[in-house]
Amino acid sequence: MSNAPIIGHYINGQIHDSAERFSDVFNPATGAVQARVALAELKTVDEAVAAAQAAFPAWADQSSLRRARVMFKFKELLDQHHDELAAIICREHGKVFSDAKGEVVRGIEIVEFACGAPSLLKSDYSDNIGGGIDNWNLRQPLGVCAGVTPFNFPVMVPLWMIPMALVTGNCFILKPSERDPSASLLMAQLLKQAGLPDGVFNVVQGDKVAVDALLQHKGIEAISFVGSTPIAEYIHQQGTAHGKRVQALGGAKNHMIVMPDADLDQAADALIGAAYGSAGERCMAISIAVVVGDVGQKLIDKLLPRIDALKVGNGMNADSDMGPLVTAVHKAKVEGYIAQGVQEGAKLIVDGRNFSVPGAEQGFFVGATLFDDVTPEMTIYKEEIFGPVLGIVHVPDFASAVELINAHEFGNGVSCFTSDGGIARAFARNIKVGMVGINVPIPVPMAWHSFGGWKRSLFGDHHAYGEEGLRFYSRYKSVMQRWPDSIAKGAEFSMPTAK
Repeated sequence: MSNAPIIGHYINGQIHDSAERFSDVFNPATGAVQARVALAELKTVDEAVAAAQAAFPAWADQSSLRRARVMFKFKELLDQHHDELAAIICREHGKVFSDAKGEVVRGIEIVEFACGAPSLLKSDYSDNIGGGIDNWNLRQPLGVCAGVTPFNFPVMVPLWMIPMALVTGNCFILKPSERDPSASLLMAQLLKQAGLPDGVFNVVQGDKVAVDALLQHKGIEAISFVGSTPIAEYIHQQGTAHGKRVQALGGAKNHMIVMPDADLDQAADALIGAAYGSAGERCMAISIAVVVGDVGQKLIDKLLPRIDALKVGNGMNADSDMGPLVTAVHKAKVEGYIAQGVQEGAKLIVDGRNFSVPGAEQGFFVGATLFDDVTPEMTIYKEEIFGPVLGIVHVPDFASAVELINAHEFGNGVSCFTSDGGIARAFARNIKVGMVGINVPIPVPMAWHSFGGWKRSLFGDHHAYGEEGLRFYSRYKSVMQRWPDSIAKGAEFSMPTAK
């Protein structure tokens, strides 16, 4: 579609839409190409890094209050353009408008947290630790940082990174998903309107060529990534091999335990939203229900009418509960997992394949899918499907449920529905997962906490945003100082100690 609009890069305050290669951007609800995104070569990445390096000294030298004021204005502009950003998400990703608006709000909350930079970046001071010496610490910026973000949250996940990097005094290069790239340019323009100097924030559109260029570039000090585990592992390995600080959040296989004492209506409502919301394209989606004892059939009886009542359609339709998947390729992948589940012996109760929405027959839709009798040996249990597919696993007791979950290679999110405080406490303490919900199906931490999993769901030492984000985007420095009138005469050869 040669006459489709071009989505370009944003470098040093200007849009650049020339490129040697382009990729199609689809409307998932119709299947039509709606734009073409420029794909960066090495030269484009070099230009973005050079712009950021040139802007870094002046931006790093700004006070934390000055940087916070830019975030305050950015937050105000995000509020004003809230619905515009949500509409972009609907058009390019496919999620329903209400869900897209929620995504924008959760991103804005990180900006709000970053507005507290003067307080967040305060350091500790110890007066007279001995011999007239005072000791304090500083947190200083790293330099030019980069972020590689996924298609499923084209606004929220970039906002996990951008505010944290900027308020700590870094310059930042965003490489958004080439599947839904437009929101990145609107955010870049809003940052400029907020008073951010040119070059401090840049956007490089692209594919693996751009990612590898950022990983290998000597001008990049740190890189943050959110996406699938194989790519997260690759990013971590390549980034650290090239001397960079790396934060790489990977995939998930999130479980929800349903205990016999749980309110089954609440549990069923939670599962419907957590499994099928955003068509399952969330790293915090619940894809496995672990039913304890004889709860299984009772829960299925609650789920079936709720699945039947789901409204699947164009995300811009106000009454849609679930939209399409992001591309035809991803739709085929999810349907392939469903076929494999059947082949491996799982009981397919609701089949979402060959799902068609009247008037949008070319859209990338997969209906809500439900499996029973899933076992840990099956592919649909082991691997992240990233689609509207929920599997049910039966276990005899709570201890078996915990053992099952702790044995999985992923440890991103988990939930337990129960009315027993003792079970809840044991679950929170003993489960080997980074984000835990008790009667909460999607336990995404608030902006002043931090997001991240355990095991093969996180590569690197720092979780995203919150205080962990501030640590990731800053270098710790300890300073010890004393003045001549307190310095003893003559050389000292013994290890200094507090006196």
